[in-house]
Amino acid sequence: METTYLSIQSSLAVTIIVGLFFIGLGYLNSKKTIDKTNYIIGNKDENTFALTTSLSASALGAWVLFGPASAATWGGAGAVIGYALGAAAPMLLLYNFGPKIRKEFPRGLSLTEFIKKRFGMGILKLSLFLILFYLVIFLIAEVTAIAFLLNFISKTPLWITAGITLIICLLYILRGGFKLSIITDKYQFMIIAVLILASVILILGNLEINSFKLIKENSPNLVNSKYLPNYTAGLTFFIAVAATNLFHQGNWQRVFAAKNNLILKKSLIYSSLITFLIVLWMGYTGLISFSLNSKVIPDLAFFELILSKNYLLIVSILILALALTLSTIDTLINAISSILIVNGNQISKSIFGSSLKKKTNYIILLICILVFILASKGFSILYLFLLADLFCCAAVVTIFYGFFNKKIDSQLSYLSIISALVLGILFFPSTDFRSSILVGNLLPIEYFSSVITTNLLFISFGIAIITQLFTITFYSLRSSFK
Repeated sequence: METTYLSIQSSLAVTIIVGLFFIGLGYLNSKKTIDKTNYIIGNKDENTFALTTSLSASALGAWVLFGPASAATWGGAGAVIGYALGAAAPMLLLYNFGPKIRKEFPRGLSLTEFIKKRFGMGILKLSLFLILFYLVIFLIAEVTAIAFLLNFISKTPLWITAGITLIICLLYILRGGFKLSIITDKYQFMIIAVLILASVILILGNLEINSFKLIKENSPNLVNSKYLPNYTAGLTFFIAVAATNLFHQGNWQRVFAAKNNLILKKSLIYSSLITFLIVLWMGYTGLISFSLNSKVIPDLAFFELILSKNYLLIVSILILALALTLSTIDTLINAISSILIVNGNQISKSIFGSSLKKKTNYIILLICILVFILASKGFSILYLFLLADLFCCAAVVTIFYGFFNKKIDSQLSYLSIISALVLGILFFPSTDFRSSILVGNLLPIEYFSSVITTNLLFISFGIAIITQLFTITFYSLRSSFK
């Protein structure tokens, strides 16, 4: 018989109460009228505390309860460190990119404006597709994560949780826009910080399970410096997570929303440190959990370790997960709507027309219906993230290197990104990570060595990066010879 920690009624009651709190908070702080700029980046007057809490809360979605611990169960300590560094790295990269783009676009609203100016309309359309694909997949993963958790705790059907969560966020974020997301992020971050700290005290206080010696004895490969997946997994997660978050519109909104560059830089450093430590801790719980039970479900490694029949503890974890989820979902919804507002008319005036914001809200509703349907299917959270990561990874070198190298024109950029995306997809593993479109489908798996078949994810991301570097280098040399 499967363990049930809460009744369906209790888990839904907690969800609705937390949701009503943020809806009430949203309506108390929202304005009846709001212009485009205010909706996307607020008043551009955010201080260090507001920006740090918002960057941290937005970065630390419900995925942090599943992804790092899951990665640790098969990628070991290397995956944990790579995941943590990858989650923190975008903040440090924005430390350099952010002020430069703010200087060039003092009235900027999104990264896409810079892409359009630098590469033209063709690359803008391609970039928009990649960015929106990533944001929608991220949204699906977040809703799936909270639905998966309630199903684990109380056997609540996935579709019920998915529907309630999306409705809660839509009720406040479409009304108040970016400024409201900043305000709710403050409260969500405080909840996250308190409950994460509580999990640290709870686990570290249990000397029976909190032992690095235990990990070395029961799962030596996970901390073995000679274990290849420690390196390949670590590098994969670093590349994937770092590259992806550079395209996150929510991060760029916060770059433009800072009161000045000093506040921006301080906030990015603080949030990168917070994100690194929390992801590192969550990954460590996965190492412990797997060492105690090698048959643990990867996505549930953290919960298997910490859940008990203690009602207060279960409710606290649920509140933590809800705060993480809502803080990220409202950022994602606002990010998607802001991209549509900024770039909608440039791509298709026939779709958006004159009443842009109103039409954008309808599009957001349609996207949320799609998210609801897919989140109800219960796909692997980590796998969803990795798929989105690949799409952004296929463009990150071309776009951001192109900011500095003026030889990278629109044609070269297009060729570089498409080539990287196609080759990366050919090697991207199936859900069991044992085959891909090329390996095991187009060509028999026997044609490939075990080094390839056991590292498909690493190869997929590596090829996406290398293809861009090769294409850019080849055409640069070709131009020099001409």
